[in-house]
Amino acid sequence: MRFMMMVKADQASEAGVLPSEEQLAEMAAFNEEMVKAGVMLSGEGLHASSKGARVEFYKGKPTLTRGPFTKTKDLVAGFWLIQAASLEEAVQWAQRVPFEQGEVEVRKVLEQDDFGEALTPELRAAEQRMREQVGQPG
Repeated sequence: MRFMMMVKADQASEAGVLPSEEQLAEMAAFNEEMVKAGVMLSGEGLHASSKGARVEFYKGKPTLTRGPFTKTKDLVAGFWLIQAASLEEAVQWAQRVPFEQGEVEVRKVLEQDDFGEALTPELRAAEQRMREQVGQPG
């Protein structure tokens, strides 16, 4: 199963404060540990919301709002995509993130089987072709 571990934004990340050399080294060691364990699929930090935008939809019509966004607790500052056998295993990895303070939310990624019959054989095949084109596992 795939899980996303989302690093919640805070005032520092929203102010554009980047990690120190020591913090980057700790994060690199943690990432390397996950790679060696075969669980890390991807991981990235994100710029502050002031450099982003939101597109919201109402009745099919998109509305653009440019950042910054005020509710930092609702924002994501970075993420890891990991492969784990269970939510419990994913949480164990999240508990090892080398943070002095902060929050990491762990969520299971939807897989094809989660969609049931609504994902027809034709849609499954199209999804698989797209994943192969972008080099992503099915």
